[in-house]
Formats: sequence, structure tokens, C-alpha cells
Amino acid sequence: MKILIMGSGGVGGFYGGRLARAGCDVTFVARGAHLAALRERGLTIENEAQGDIHLPAVKVTGDPATAGRADLVLISVKLWDIEAAARAVRPAVGPQTAVLSLQNGVTKDDLLRREFGEKAVMGGVGYVATHISRPGVIHQTGAIQRMVFGEYDGRRSPRAEAFLAAALEAGIEAELSSDVRRAIWEKYVFLVGLSGTTATMRRSIGLIRENARTRAFLLDLMQEVVAVGRAHGVALPEDYAAQRLAFADTLPFDMTSSMHHDLERGNPLEVEWLSGGVVKLGEQVGVPTPANRAVWDVLALHAGGRKN
Repeated sequence: MKILIMGSGGVGGFYGGRLARAGCDVTFVARGAHLAALRERGLTIENEAQGDIHLPAVKVTGDPATAGRADLVLISVKLWDIEAAARAVRPAVGPQTAVLSLQNGVTKDDLLRREFGEKAVMGGVGYVATHISRPGVIHQTGAIQRMVFGEYDGRRSPRAEAFLAAALEAGIEAELSSDVRRAIWEKYVFLVGLSGTTATMRRSIGLIRENARTRAFLLDLMQEVVAVGRAHGVALPEDYAAQRLAFADTLPFDMTSSMHHDLERGNPLEVEWLSGGVVKLGEQVGVPTPANRAVWDVLALHAGGRKN
């Protein structure tokens, strides 16, 4: 399977690395020092619990137009780059190409449909705690490496089946969903809680879940997302936030979020699409979201990243 990874950071680098190791024809799109390191030394995925993976040579480019047509384009850039990324990968998208975003948020595929049409876009989410620890090196926290994806009409298409087989061969806990919109919202519930708390509090999930007040705030954030999603017609259980809070208790103590890492490094934040997205979607259906409004407001001065 010929796969183009648009955005080779924590998520794209991790999944792309595993797929390449399993024999898929993977081309990574990267930039700057990360691009240079991938060209010179290949890709390393660090995992203290499971051992490291090192690919001494990978196919990598700074320009997706040089990669040729792909069977699947995996988009994993940060949300503020999605429009530029969609334009950049257009030469790689043919009539049968699947475009699959593993980005955060619940409105990402609306833009991709406008760019590529309904037929091209599959929905999906990835569950993995990773970040670039240094150029050419992806660090994974914990053992979770789950991916859920599927066609929006719920059918098991040949291209979805082919990618499922490739992902399973790569050791990824992958599954096809017959209701991928719900799957995307399910991740959104937890991600909004995890990112909102770890970024505003500058602490790991372990500390947050052990303190009664911060634990309650985490639950509040997720309950608002569930209420907004249900108001938009997404089939989320009424107690889904409580289920996700129980899931938080199973995670590594030191886990944070990609937004926490971006804040520490002075990078732009995805808060506009995460907690800010909950606020905007809540306004559309008359659902109040004061906890997520607080996160959006607290992080407002950091949202654009440090300018120096």
C-alpha cells in the first residue's frame, strides 16, 4: 500500500513508522530539522516499556508533490495547518485515493470534503501519546496505539479493508467503525478534558485525577462535550464522561497532552478547535459550556505561541 504521511510529528511519525516497518510504501512529509534528521539518520520511535524501533532509512520529502499518487494520504498536521496541508497534498490525491485525517477536533473533515469531495474522505482518530523528543525521534508514553477509522456511510469498502489489514500487520490496534462520526466525538470528549486540564494546570493526568477539585474540573469539561455532541445528534451515552474519567484512571501517571507539550515549547495551541470548538458548537445548539470557555480564555494569550 502506498501511503503519504502529511505531518510526521508525534502521530504521523509514529503510525507511519510502524506502517513502514511492516512493509508499506510510506513517504513522510516533514520540514526543518526533523526533515534533515529523517534524511540523515532515519526514524526512531522510543518506548521505555516496549523497546525502541529504529528505521535507518525512510522515504521523506519536504514537498508532497514529489511523492506521486498515493493509495492513502494520512493527514496529521496541527489543525491550524490543515488548509495549507490539504492544498499541498492535492497532487498525491487521485480518483481512488483515500484521505484520512487523524487530527484532533470534530470539524476537520468538513474542510477536507470541501477540498477533495465526499468520496475521498474517510473519518478516523488515533489514540497514542507521542511527541517529537528531538529531530528524527518520536517518544511514546505508555503502550496505547489504537486507531479507529471508517467510511462515513458505514460500509466496509475495499480501501478501508486494505488499510485495516496494513495497520494490523504493523502491530497497530486498528478497527473499522460503522459510525465513524461517533468515534471521532468519543475521542473529542476525552481529548478536550485531557488537553484542557494538563495545559491550564501544567501538570500530568496523574496529579489531576488525584486531586478532588481538578478531577471534578476534568469531568466538567468532558460532560460539556457530551452534552454538545448529543445536542448535535451524536449517539453518545449520557454517562460517557464518567466512563472516560474511569479510563483516565488507567493511564500512565506522567501522561500529559500534545497541547501541554506545545505550551511548554511556545508553539501555537489547538485550543481554538478543542475547548474553543466546544464553546462554538455549544452556542449553535444552545448548550452552555462555562468550563470549556474558561480553558479557552485562560489559554488565549498563549494560543498563538511565543513570538520570540
